[in-house]
Amino acid sequence: MKTPLEKIHKELKARMVEFAGWEMPVQYSSILEEHQAVRTNAGLFDVSHMGEIELTGKDVLSNLQYLVTNNVARLKIGQVIYTPMCNCEGGIIDDLLIYRLSNAKYMMVVNASNIEKDYNWVRKNITGDTEIKNISNEYALLALQGPQSTNILDKITDTDLNSIEYYCFKKGKLAGIEAIISRTGYTGELGYELYCNPDDVEKLWRKIMKIGKNYGILPVGLGARDTLRLEKKYCLYGNDINEYRHPLEAGLSWTVHFSKGDFIGKESLLKYKESGYKQKLVGFKLIDRGIPRHGYKIIVEKESEINNNREDVDNINNERKDKAAVEIGEVTSGSYSPTLNKNIGLAYLNKDYCNIGQKIKVLIRKKPVEAVVVKTPFV
Repeated sequence: MKTPLEKIHKELKARMVEFAGWEMPVQYSSILEEHQAVRTNAGLFDVSHMGEIELTGKDVLSNLQYLVTNNVARLKIGQVIYTPMCNCEGGIIDDLLIYRLSNAKYMMVVNASNIEKDYNWVRKNITGDTEIKNISNEYALLALQGPQSTNILDKITDTDLNSIEYYCFKKGKLAGIEAIISRTGYTGELGYELYCNPDDVEKLWRKIMKIGKNYGILPVGLGARDTLRLEKKYCLYGNDINEYRHPLEAGLSWTVHFSKGDFIGKESLLKYKESGYKQKLVGFKLIDRGIPRHGYKIIVEKESEINNNREDVDNINNERKDKAAVEIGEVTSGSYSPTLNKNIGLAYLNKDYCNIGQKIKVLIRKKPVEAVVVKTPFV
């Protein structure tokens, strides 16, 4: 599938890749340059591949409370909430945003790879007076991110942008185009996500880029989107979270409100909370050279007295009699951090090895590379 901005991407000679069934720009100039533009000035992303699901009806709130782990009841009209949506075992079906559009109308914004799965799950689990509609084709979505974002949008709207608090939104006009202006994003910077009709998005993109020239704006692809979110320890669905990982071990316990009443996965999550869980998602920084990638194993070395009680990891230590390699986890995300000029990553580690300062080794092409657990967010 192609987004409504395919023509723009071709004009800019973007390098395109397949992502979640969509043809998406991974970079326009360079990932490093685009990353730094967002951190220092502004960057514009095409994220029209994201999905939107609308729920309406007098029972919509009770259904949403049951479907997700966070407390949707605290949303006022014009507010947004981030939340996992879990299965009965507490595994994360998706992580998503919920917008309260009116008294009885809400919008879920879901990951592109999960649109059909999420829609079917919601439809299966709602009851009473609630109507569900997949409205993904009704919206295109731009993300304008970076310190200059407000200055740029101010030139094309009468909406008071300073009155839009973090995780809030307003409906307004941008360059004469009806839009939802949302103070959200996936970079950790000041920024906005802009929902509009797909027929209008090309005009809006061009207007923002024209105004943004005076503010150092660059078009930004999926490559820099990934390094930006990684520096902030924002989870990527399919890498850091999935249906086999639960919010508590993923560091998302703040999104789980046990006191709000019943919700799908509550019983399982309570058991995890009370009995403890085996692993935790942590950040690490490489000390030696190398780039950690999704799926790479993580080890520590222990004294050889335990050698007789276990097998060496990939025979790494067959030639060493004094140490034995013990596998303690796996990398979920990793990359070079342009801001830190370091190679960083996220990994699920056994809980005994999650303390800041813990020395670990990442197996990069079967070679153990020194690393250390660090505080997150990285930036």
